[in-house]
Amino acid sequence: MESRLRILFLKGMLLTAVLAGATGCNTLGREVAEDDRGPVVDPSVDRREIRQPRIDTENFEFGVFGGFLSVEDFGSNAAYGVRLAYHISESLFAEVMAGQSDAGKTSFEKLSGGAPLLTSSERRFRYYDLSIGYNVLPGEVFVGRNRAFNSSLYVLLGAGNTEFGGENLFTVSFGAGYRVLLTDWLAAHFLVRDRVFSTDLLGDDKIAHNVEFSLGLSWFF
Repeated sequence: MESRLRILFLKGMLLTAVLAGATGCNTLGREVAEDDRGPVVDPSVDRREIRQPRIDTENFEFGVFGGFLSVEDFGSNAAYGVRLAYHISESLFAEVMAGQSDAGKTSFEKLSGGAPLLTSSERRFRYYDLSIGYNVLPGEVFVGRNRAFNSSLYVLLGAGNTEFGGENLFTVSFGAGYRVLLTDWLAAHFLVRDRVFSTDLLGDDKIAHNVEFSLGLSWFF
């Protein structure tokens, strides 16, 4: 009887040892497999090299422009001029502009074939104005994948004087422009502006709208 109990006891101990060994092997295998997979998140991240824009800190901006001016009742002709701006803050700036164009003939002059209404000097359209500008949408223009230029959409409101038809006409101007900084000191502009004044040049008092489209370059100094 005792020998039978002893045999059962030894069998139980042997079975326990076998199960424990199998469990250890499985656990070790899982640990090795987990070590082979490596970490779930790789902490090493490739850093992209970024070149900070070197925008000139000067507040003055001098520029030249050219385009065309549509003089009401007198057709569209080339226009050109200069501008000087002072940047009061990042959003607000003041601008002085002077330009010139030559008005064409009216429809009446072309159809009638009679004497011209204005002399050559009276057809010269000169304008000067002082404006306040505000940058409403600063942003960037992307060229390809690796190059970006700072830009800004701005609005202008001003007043000044227009010499046309032998008269000096008080003029109100308003418009919008788009500026792109090509380098830290050079900028390109696209501008649309309406110059409005009251005139009776053709016999009736009227409000004349003279729309100008121009492209320009400016330098910060």
